[in-house]
Amino acid sequence: MCMLVGAVVSLPAAEVPEAVATVAEAVGEIDDKRAAYEELVAGQGEHAYAFNFFVVSMLWTVIAAAMVFIMHLGFATLEAGLTQSKNTVNILFKNLGIICLGLLTYALWGFNSHYPDGDWLISGFFALGSPIGDLNADGGDTFGYGGVELCMTGFGDFIFQAMFAATAATIVSGAVAERAKLLPFMIFTVLLVGIAYPWVGSWHWGEGWMASLNGGNGFKDFAGSAVVHAFGGFAALACVLLLGPRTGKYVGRRIRAFPGHNMPLATIGVLLLWFGWFGFNGGSVLSAAPGPLGLVFTTTALAAAAGGVSAAVLSWSILKKPDLSMALNGVLAGLVGITANADIVSPMGSILIGLIAGGIVFFSVLMLDRLHIDDPVGAISVHGVCGVWGIVAAALFDVTDSGYTVIGQLIGVAAVAVAAFAFSYIVFGILKAWMGVRVSEDEEAEGLDIGEHGLEAYPNFQPLAER
Repeated sequence: MCMLVGAVVSLPAAEVPEAVATVAEAVGEIDDKRAAYEELVAGQGEHAYAFNFFVVSMLWTVIAAAMVFIMHLGFATLEAGLTQSKNTVNILFKNLGIICLGLLTYALWGFNSHYPDGDWLISGFFALGSPIGDLNADGGDTFGYGGVELCMTGFGDFIFQAMFAATAATIVSGAVAERAKLLPFMIFTVLLVGIAYPWVGSWHWGEGWMASLNGGNGFKDFAGSAVVHAFGGFAALACVLLLGPRTGKYVGRRIRAFPGHNMPLATIGVLLLWFGWFGFNGGSVLSAAPGPLGLVFTTTALAAAAGGVSAAVLSWSILKKPDLSMALNGVLAGLVGITANADIVSPMGSILIGLIAGGIVFFSVLMLDRLHIDDPVGAISVHGVCGVWGIVAAALFDVTDSGYTVIGQLIGVAAVAVAAFAFSYIVFGILKAWMGVRVSEDEEAEGLDIGEHGLEAYPNFQPLAER
């Protein structure tokens, strides 16, 4: 400051007024920054954070996005492991295609439809999308994009949310495995991720009509039990009903098992998903705030563990054998169940949520089989049914007294489920009438790897019965 004043004094008289104005502007900027800093410190209480909160939060956001990206590898290996070896290439191709197409469609349309920022075509209900543009315009290295609560840049926000978007279509991929045509499924993926997912998600995360639920307290879905998982699960249910079961799966009252060809691969997939879920839920804190971040990591881990134990014990007790696939889906059920409420429940509450989720997925898988609804990987039960449970659990186990009610939560998740089911049934139904969505019986028997891709995953090791 003294240097600036000294420089002004030494100037010719004609230039002094302009220089004084420059000094005044600089002083004003310093005062503004000081006021902003003091406001930030005051909001933190007696002790200020001992690190650059913005930089650390932004770094955590992109790390969390990368962890969610790893979940797509988890989905790919889980689905491949739980299906027959003759369909492995098809499973892997679909999962690769989903993340590629999902990122592109979300950038070109979905993100700005998902988060309309008040620019609704139908208020609180539907917004048009558009390409993302320069998301650093509101502050690429300041709190200008979202303030202290949404502590990231615009591009950080986009890439984290984009990794979520493709998950919905990945859920459907597992449910329709081993009999769906590739091209119509990929067309469906583009429409689901590009249009339906951001549309439904805007009702909640885009500050749409769900903000009025629970007496104005809003719909509680912390990281997406409803708007990601239940959405994907009920979209999958619609597609499975239109597609029909795999040939020979149900003969009269007999249910024929199609064992997964690679359980080590399936187990790796679930452990990768569990790892990625720490980014899925932890990143949804939307900053590196240490209090909620530690709680969310803890509740996420405990619910997953409880879900795995619950499903394993039930399978051991009722089926007389500890079923690995049930235990794996139990872990995922616990994760889906805690996703809506990880930031508002206690550790003991998260364990109960996981235990109940493990039981729900066990009985749901058995029930769907009895109804002849063929889901090779249990995606409808894990994501759809347990997604509903996670939303209800947010009201039942909330320790913050935030005013969430079972009725309000059910209204929100029912709206998501109905929209996902209806959209998928209509779009997949049109594709079925237009180009067909199911491979021929010969292609199904031979395997989609040969029929759709002309390539085998295990050309020298495939069992003769599958060749």
